[in-house]
Amino acid sequence: MTYTPSLADLGPRICVLGPSNSGKSTLADAMGRALDLDVVHLDQLHHLPHTAWRPRPRDEFHALHDAAIDGDRWVIDGNYSSCMPQRLARATGVVLLDVSTLTSLRRYLWRTWFGHRRVGGLDGARERVHWAMLRHVVFATPANRRRYAAMFEQLPMPKVRLASVRAIHAAYAAWRLPEPRPDS
Repeated sequence: MTYTPSLADLGPRICVLGPSNSGKSTLADAMGRALDLDVVHLDQLHHLPHTAWRPRPRDEFHALHDAAIDGDRWVIDGNYSSCMPQRLARATGVVLLDVSTLTSLRRYLWRTWFGHRRVGGLDGARERVHWAMLRHVVFATPANRRRYAAMFEQLPMPKVRLASVRAIHAAYAAWRLPEPRPDS
């Protein structure tokens, strides 16, 4: 049996990492509510609101990111490797969602086909299938998962790796978080 640290063990500044469509935003939101932490969704900082996921200028995104991590109590979901080192330097705990590429793809298609508003979604952006995102999920996710796993192993702070949907749901139960929707 794998040890799952308590939420308190992860401290007041938690990073939730993992591949696209793995459930990072949903988990970060639930953790933030349970621990009374500011919840920061990096997708919302990286993209301009009311656009079709158009990125902000890099300097603007980095300034928003750095302002967010300057706080004392937060949970941040997202990867964005260009600013990950400074985020991890401030973090007191890390959760890695390491779900399969097939799970990420299923979640992406569910989200776009059924179009419900999602936690961490971009204000004013409609969820729809984008070929670039499909390619990213199918082709980039396997390499990203390996990279995140290798990086995760080197982290010195309290951390937990959730390697399946079942493990994610077990963590929700262990941490007494409200269960996510069935597609999460």
